[in-house]
Amino acid sequence: MNAQGSQELKTNPRDWSWPFWLAVPLYPYSKRRTIRTEVVKDTIWTFDQLHGILYTIVPIRMTVVKLEAGGLFVYAPVAPTAECIRLINDLVAKHGDIKYIILPTSSGLEHKVFVGPFARRFPQARVFVAPHQWSFPLNLPLSWLGFPQKRTQELPEDSSQVPFADEFDYAVLDINLGRGSFGEVAIFHKRSRSLLLTDTIISVSEEPPAIAQLDPYPLLFHARETAQDAIADNPTNRRKGWQRISLFAIYFRPSAVEITNLGNMWRDILQAPNRSRQAYFGLFPFRWQENWQQTFAALSSHGRPFVAPILQTLILPQAPKAVLDWADKVASWDFQQIISCHFDSPIKTNPQQFRQAFAFLEKNSFVNQTLPEADLKFIQELEANLLKRGIATPPKDKV
Repeated sequence: MNAQGSQELKTNPRDWSWPFWLAVPLYPYSKRRTIRTEVVKDTIWTFDQLHGILYTIVPIRMTVVKLEAGGLFVYAPVAPTAECIRLINDLVAKHGDIKYIILPTSSGLEHKVFVGPFARRFPQARVFVAPHQWSFPLNLPLSWLGFPQKRTQELPEDSSQVPFADEFDYAVLDINLGRGSFGEVAIFHKRSRSLLLTDTIISVSEEPPAIAQLDPYPLLFHARETAQDAIADNPTNRRKGWQRISLFAIYFRPSAVEITNLGNMWRDILQAPNRSRQAYFGLFPFRWQENWQQTFAALSSHGRPFVAPILQTLILPQAPKAVLDWADKVASWDFQQIISCHFDSPIKTNPQQFRQAFAFLEKNSFVNQTLPEADLKFIQELEANLLKRGIATPPKDKV
């Protein structure tokens, strides 16, 4: 697996421009870098970009698969910047046009926002979307969201009915959340034995991903102990920053971090050596406990695949039987790696490990998949608050 090593030499900052960033105003806003990686030789490539809030940045990933009959299959498009399109067109020149574009989620706005602009760059491609698409605050038709009306259709329940059925199988997870739905389309590429997923399974590496190291400032920002610490670029700080970012991204408020009170926060801002816009004007209200690395080790667990806590707590318990039926179907495929849209990829795993990741939905499971209770506290409090306000509904009984 090799990243596109020469692309930094050939790219131009103008090629990173993403002028529609206000639609989903996440870091890095109007400038998005892209790294292409060959995952399976001459068969599968991933395209990584970044997104996040307050320098809590994680990869967002598109997967491109070469079709046996010629042409390309695209799962979960990313921002079609000039750099991204150039890297794709390198593949198009060698393997043929993009034939199919898949939006594998109904709920992931960070994925949905790129599909229309991406599809317009490839007018010959057919677009397939997960069922029960919705938008917020207004539930608008897909054509109003930029999807090409004549080329867009919903994925049928029967996976044999799509034109790419010979090479792929898929299973749709669709959970009604009342005000919308959570959708995930798992797609199995038979020839490479690769499973494509969006959000349900992630794996967190100890080392920062290549896309995060093109501009390491967010990593170094979070590697500090206080606002007074200088930004120092070295491998240790890059690794430390990435691991702390991962804890923030997955737990929102991990147990190993304390948020300083308002008075100390203002004192730290006034004493910060760098109060530039890049440094968020000196704002750094975090204090990490000495055991934070043990907290990360429990999360990463040498790259084991797991279900993110927000899904374990708020989403998947809304339909445990449907989730387990979906997981059983996916586990019936003979895959040897998972390519997820976030965090590490590919994840070397097997159907049994995938299925075990959903054991938290079973009453009598002997598999211990629970994450540390202290780290789940903030998400559990969030769930309780949403239930109190009537925004969320209570979880269903385990199966």
